[in-house]
Amino acid sequence: MDQITISMTKYMNDHPNLKYIFFGGKGGVGKTVMAGTAALWSAKQGKRTLLASTNPVHSLSNLFEKDVFGKAAVVCDDDRCFAFEIDTKDTIERSKQEIREKINWFLRFADLTTKADDFVESATMNPAFEESAMFENMTDIMFEDKYDFYVFDTAPTANARRLLGMSKVYSLWVEKMLKSREEAKSLREMLSFSKKNEADPLMDYLIGFKDRMAKAQSLLTNDQLTAFFFATLPESLPIAVITRFINWFYEFGIPVGGVVVNGIIQKDQVSKDASEFVLNRVKMQDEHMEEIWQIFGDRVRAVIPLFETEVKGNKMINRMVDHLFA
Repeated sequence: MDQITISMTKYMNDHPNLKYIFFGGKGGVGKTVMAGTAALWSAKQGKRTLLASTNPVHSLSNLFEKDVFGKAAVVCDDDRCFAFEIDTKDTIERSKQEIREKINWFLRFADLTTKADDFVESATMNPAFEESAMFENMTDIMFEDKYDFYVFDTAPTANARRLLGMSKVYSLWVEKMLKSREEAKSLREMLSFSKKNEADPLMDYLIGFKDRMAKAQSLLTNDQLTAFFFATLPESLPIAVITRFINWFYEFGIPVGGVVVNGIIQKDQVSKDASEFVLNRVKMQDEHMEEIWQIFGDRVRAVIPLFETEVKGNKMINRMVDHLFA
């Protein structure tokens, strides 16, 4: 096989209820450009669309040449197309306060006089805390349901996998926490002379969190609503990375929409007397395209040419739409 059987456009038409799409891949393969292009295409279909970046190192403002950090703003001169770089600072501070309140309550429950601040600092110093905050922001956006269609520009694939897999990991964690909490509450009631029913904010929090994760997992694993697309260049490392990660996404039950190959040198623009560098690049490209067709086959959704200039700004993104959704 060396041609596309199900294009990006056909995939979208075959999944008319699709609402959440994600773009990921190795760093530097053009996933932000693909996400921006998909958001503009969706807006052109008449859908009020939000493009959100979950990458801690945002680049949407640079792509659109407009500041979209911390607020949704119209981009590409289409009043239905919005872009938004998520600011995790507020979420992190809110999470710290919530953790502080829960730990303080737990310490009072256990008759301990230790202050919560040391525990809070330990919990929030975890390198995964920012990822957790980003996941919270992402699910908030999905649950608010203010737009018709959502496109997420994710971090390089390893981070994206952890980010999207959090709903499953969190669900397993909260089940264990609930069981421990029920056992502790039962033991306290057995040892207490008072039969008065006391409020249990920690248990309420865990039950609410469990419901929230169940909802997130339901949305992220629904192949009629959600799809994850991988971008790659015709080079060995990006191909190897997404080959490995596609299988990991299947483990989390996240639907894989397909693969977009970016940056193809157009052979009809390369003369026989081109420099050795260019001819070698074309030869290498041919070898890797053969590998791509063998590995991904009918999961290839689009093959994007290498443009003569950087894809940046409204004019180039509009031009990209014709290639990604050919």
